[in-house]
Amino acid sequence: MNRAEDSHGPAGPEAPVREVLADLVAPLAAIGRSLKGAFNPRRFLDEFSAQIQPLVPHDRLVIDFLDKDGRTFTVFAEQAPPELVLHEEHYTTAFAPQARYAVAEWVISPVFAGEAMLVRDFPTDPRFARVNPFEQRFLQAGLRSGLFVPLESGGRVIGAILATSLSPNAYGENQLALLQQIALLIGPFIENIILLERERRRRRRLAALTRLTDIFGTTLDILEHFDRLAEAVRPHLDFDIIGVAVLDANGRDWEFLQRLSDGPEAPLPGRIPLDHLSFAPRLQAGESVLIRDVLAELDPRLPGDRGIIERGGRSGLLVPFWFSDAVDGYLFFSKRQPNWYEDTDIEIAAGIASQLVVGLQHRRLAEEQQRRARVETQARRLERQLESLRHELGDRYSLDQIIGRSPALREALSRAAKVAPTETTVLLTGESGTGKELVARAIHYASPRAAGPFVAINCAALPETLLEDELFGHERGAFTGADRQKAGRFELAAGGSLFLDEIGELAPGVQAKLLRVLQEREFQRLGGTATLRADVRIITATNRNLETAVEARQFRADLFYRLNVFTVHLPPLRERGEDVLLLAEHFARALAPKIGQAAVGFSREAREVLRVHSWPGNIRELQNAVERALILSEGKPLTPALLGIIPRASRPAPKADASTSPSPDALQTAGSIPEMERRMVEDALAKSKGNKSRAARLLGLTRFQLYTRLKRFGLDA
Repeated sequence: MNRAEDSHGPAGPEAPVREVLADLVAPLAAIGRSLKGAFNPRRFLDEFSAQIQPLVPHDRLVIDFLDKDGRTFTVFAEQAPPELVLHEEHYTTAFAPQARYAVAEWVISPVFAGEAMLVRDFPTDPRFARVNPFEQRFLQAGLRSGLFVPLESGGRVIGAILATSLSPNAYGENQLALLQQIALLIGPFIENIILLERERRRRRRLAALTRLTDIFGTTLDILEHFDRLAEAVRPHLDFDIIGVAVLDANGRDWEFLQRLSDGPEAPLPGRIPLDHLSFAPRLQAGESVLIRDVLAELDPRLPGDRGIIERGGRSGLLVPFWFSDAVDGYLFFSKRQPNWYEDTDIEIAAGIASQLVVGLQHRRLAEEQQRRARVETQARRLERQLESLRHELGDRYSLDQIIGRSPALREALSRAAKVAPTETTVLLTGESGTGKELVARAIHYASPRAAGPFVAINCAALPETLLEDELFGHERGAFTGADRQKAGRFELAAGGSLFLDEIGELAPGVQAKLLRVLQEREFQRLGGTATLRADVRIITATNRNLETAVEARQFRADLFYRLNVFTVHLPPLRERGEDVLLLAEHFARALAPKIGQAAVGFSREAREVLRVHSWPGNIRELQNAVERALILSEGKPLTPALLGIIPRASRPAPKADASTSPSPDALQTAGSIPEMERRMVEDALAKSKGNKSRAARLLGLTRFQLYTRLKRFGLDA
């Protein structure tokens, strides 16, 4: 019978209390001896185990230390023969845990809440019917019975002491009570030792960080030598991944400047929007972020959190970079094991970040100087180019450069010249293709706003919702797909002129908003609340009779009166007499080099038909006819056939029809254009020897357009 049985067996009640106390106090001498020199937890536990063996016989003795948060613990020390040493890591090594166990995953978790456990036989104890993988190893080692007792200090549970035996029923209530008394005695000593050693280690780590200045002093760009920095940091703060992220210019995304990994990792995106991270508010507030277990603490529904989880990290630590009293970036560490980092690591990481920020500031200053030099050089070059272009555009779009001598055109240009130097809203009217946009540009470049932008938009080209967005812009989130703020044409034209073509096609809703801009000179982006100033001159154009549209309630009367301040009417080409020949010759000279042709003139017949043609498409139709004729001319003078216009004398007589009275112009072109187009297609095929791609190029068509005509004319066989 051993001493414990003598003291706490049947004769226990009669044993002197002082003998039991003497037995309990004796093990504390082991602690005192272990503090000589560097503290070794394993050596301490070997001596302590030998001291309490007579009181609580055991084959294995373990002391666990509970972390401050109460959710994890580490192994302070383990005493056992080699075959029963079960912990491969998770030790409080040098009082800096290398990995931690989660309390909730263990059957003995009640011990860390202050409850003692007596297990007479593990295989038959229902509490151990379901265990975690490590506890399964514990049972497979042959251990049969055990005592699990909380360690306390200052009224708090700080850990546990575990005594186990290879024999079943090795323990009873007496041994449990003895181990509880032992735990009460050694708990404060264990905590003080750990706190003392951790403070010593903290000081060693902080002192070691001062040696990082040797690395920072070798370069102004620390990111070039980030691998050296990482290796210098590792002994003091271990990691699988280390990196640097900064807030980009828009203030909404983290941009990764550097990242090193110890193993294969899924590539990081270049940047992560802050709102993709669940802990973004803490980052924006400048807090250090300790993530003990990403699976428990992050939100996989958020793309940023999900990316961290998918890349295999299980714990992380982020500390801020402070630039001029503002957080502008983070240094981050990650491990593939959960519960790796603790509160004491934050101070060390912050110390590393405080030194790294100096290197980043040097890098930023160097980059800023380089950027300023590039910007200044580019700005000077752009200023020269802009001045040159401004003069060129002013000359190109001058009212004096508009071709034509007819009185109707000169009257229109005279009115445009009078209104150009003012800020007055201008309404340009006239048929489609009469050159309204050209005159609008000329008015802009003859105005005090010539240095500002000229922005044009066709109001008939977009549906109402898209047109409203194009005009006024939108805020981020204004509608589905609006992932960023967009400036509208009113903003883009600030300081210049905004040309609204086909103004008569505006939807009623947009008419109302445009009226407000004209009245108040202010607007709001879609989805926004900020009021913006509309610093633009409005020039509009229409080929419709707006007065008729107002009478038909298709156009707002109040908007019409706002637009109709000063009207310039551009005459159709058929009313400009000899101007058609001047324009045709101008187009022939300008277009010939672009299509690889020598400049050619017009035959007498061609000049005649140019004069008498009705030109329903006006200047645009004339330009297209000349371009088409040049393509087919082969350097010969342009004829009516090449222009696609049949002279009056050769036009087929119209068939009588009692129900209709077609106009002479309609009869001129009836049947002539399709026939001429067919001949042009046949001629192009002959010149290209049947090569349809070449024929399409000769005709200025796409292959699809050519095939459409081949099918229409029955030439696709």
